[in-house]
Amino acid sequence: MSQSKFGRYGGQYVPEALMPAIEELEDAYQRYVLENEEGFVDDFRARLRDFGGRPTPLQHAEALSARYDREVYLKREDLLHGGAHKLNNALGQALLAKYMGKERIIAETGAGQHGTATAMACAHLGLDCEIYMGERDINRQRPNVFRMRLNGAEVNPVTTGRGTLKEAISETMRDWATSVEDTHYVIGSVVGPHPFPRMVRDFQAVISEEARDQVIEKTGGLPDSVLACAGGGSNTMGAFHEFTGDDTDLYAVEAGGSSLEVDEEGGVAPNSASLSTGSEGVLHGARTKLLQDSDGQIMESHSVSSGLDYAGVGPELAHLVDEGRVTPVNVDDDGALESFHRLSQLEGIIPALETAHAFAFLEEEYEDLGEIVIVNVSGRGDKDLESVIEETAERDIEGAPDMDVFQGGL
Repeated sequence: MSQSKFGRYGGQYVPEALMPAIEELEDAYQRYVLENEEGFVDDFRARLRDFGGRPTPLQHAEALSARYDREVYLKREDLLHGGAHKLNNALGQALLAKYMGKERIIAETGAGQHGTATAMACAHLGLDCEIYMGERDINRQRPNVFRMRLNGAEVNPVTTGRGTLKEAISETMRDWATSVEDTHYVIGSVVGPHPFPRMVRDFQAVISEEARDQVIEKTGGLPDSVLACAGGGSNTMGAFHEFTGDDTDLYAVEAGGSSLEVDEEGGVAPNSASLSTGSEGVLHGARTKLLQDSDGQIMESHSVSSGLDYAGVGPELAHLVDEGRVTPVNVDDDGALESFHRLSQLEGIIPALETAHAFAFLEEEYEDLGEIVIVNVSGRGDKDLESVIEETAERDIEGAPDMDVFQGGL
């Protein structure tokens, strides 16, 4: 069996009722994913190609390269079916569930991209699907809610707490604890109890597998830096995994929100930068770095991008930061919004607000990133247009168009 921890992070901190399901999943992960029993990996890769549209291109960004006087390449996960990197993992786990004989899939979602990918994968594989989504995120991401329902998924609003990703994960785990016999929980990031962090990373590693080969083909060498936004960490670990053994700098760009200062008395962190400002604790079945107060209570996180609005991070990413292999950095809400508009105008690519954080860091620190830089474009920004209109109208965002004509939404 694969190891359950990354240094001191990871593990299986779950209720006894979930242990049979965890052990069953661990056995299936070993046999099907690691050992390719019944040709599972070949089936998965074929479906990623034919249904998902892989490989995704590594695009030379001409305007950004000229702006920063270095070669900037974009790994275009926004071109994957569904509009984000999330399908890599959702399709892998849904297919694994089918090999295990499960008939029902449940999943959490924040920005809606994982929920959309899971709904698509379930429709493709003929599986029942239910998605748990925080009520606040439902209001922020209405187009993705419709897309999930369009693919036949039931979307369950979560009204506890702030109604964001943390609460959605908790509610999905409660469902799984009472339905393990016929149900598989498709966790959307490299979080949760073992084997989820390793399994999700393995399904997402196709990003860096392709990017590494593509950049060598295009430039004759490896990149100096790879940038990826970091919430839970699926996009980050997918973009980094195949580069961890190379002499390439890896930057995990977190959501700095409105401030890195923490209102511990109010139980609120105005950011989602758990790698930069968090401390060690247990969240959703794993030991990792998270936002918590001095009593160990989980704090409410914040980001303008709902997909990064999470109080923790994947245990492997926390370990790589401790080891000095990954550098955590952060960008505030205004910087992300400015980069959303900038990339749209310079390259004709509307990025997800999550992805925009990575481009904001590129804008701020390009002089220290070397001559060849890869930015992982984790998703497209169609889902964020209503939020961007609202947020931009309330702020003085450099480079934004006149927002008066958009009052009242799209």
